[in-house]
Amino acid sequence: MNKIIKIVLIVIGLIAAVLWFSLPSAEDPGAIDSGAMNFMFIIMYILLAIAVISAVFFGITKLLTTPGSIKKALFGIGGLAIIVAISYGLSSGNAPVVEEMAARGLETTEGTVKNIGMGLNVFFILTVIAVLLMVLPGLKKMFVK
Repeated sequence: MNKIIKIVLIVIGLIAAVLWFSLPSAEDPGAIDSGAMNFMFIIMYILLAIAVISAVFFGITKLLTTPGSIKKALFGIGGLAIIVAISYGLSSGNAPVVEEMAARGLETTEGTVKNIGMGLNVFFILTVIAVLLMVLPGLKKMFVK
């Protein structure tokens, strides 16, 4: 099975190399409609689909076969839901931002601004948590010894 996968990957790599060299120049107005470009996108979508299906399949398989993993997964999902709820509560549908976007010709609503703020807050909170989880064990080792 491993040899078959290697052979398939080599064939895909060779096809991609041939397509790469057959791409039209960037100045060509019909470059976006070239067959080589379309085939490269098809290869990309196929490889992306294989990667997503493999990740989901093996992730669910591991989740269902390891004892206690469902409980840990539910705790993780619950923690993420709490972070999203806190972030949504902290974000505001800033009316001046909506007015500024309308002045620039971009239609938006206060709900959209609130959702963007929520997404940024989730990112910042998760970043702080990740940094703390990397730094605190090192500090603990440094001061406990």
